[in-house]
Amino acid sequence: MDLVEATRDDAELLAEYWFQLASEMEPYSELNELAHDDPADVVEGIAQHHVNGDDTTAFLLEVDGRTVGSVLVREGEHSSRALDRYLQIVDLFVEQGHRDRGHGTAAIECVERRARTRRRLPGSLL
Repeated sequence: MDLVEATRDDAELLAEYWFQLASEMEPYSELNELAHDDPADVVEGIAQHHVNGDDTTAFLLEVDGRTVGSVLVREGEHSSRALDRYLQIVDLFVEQGHRDRGHGTAAIECVERRARTRRRLPGSLL
């Protein structure tokens, strides 16, 4: 499993994934109620806030050259801590037909490795 940084060209696919994830979460709380009925309605917001966001990076999960999901990571700071920078997984989605194969776990582990490396290297997110 590889994490590949998403680009503006991936915004439609990311919107599809986000919409599926949000739809699956909707029954669990009224706070998850969707404001849109179609993933096409959120493409520009995904492009602006997930792909081109100042503190977020969207990645595609690729297995054997095929995209099977996505992960959205946000970088933040705790100025009162010695290790003041952190990464937070905001969204993690794996396509239905590829679940229960360890892809989500592999994505989390990959983000953790990148976060550990990131602490030692200056520069951009991940």
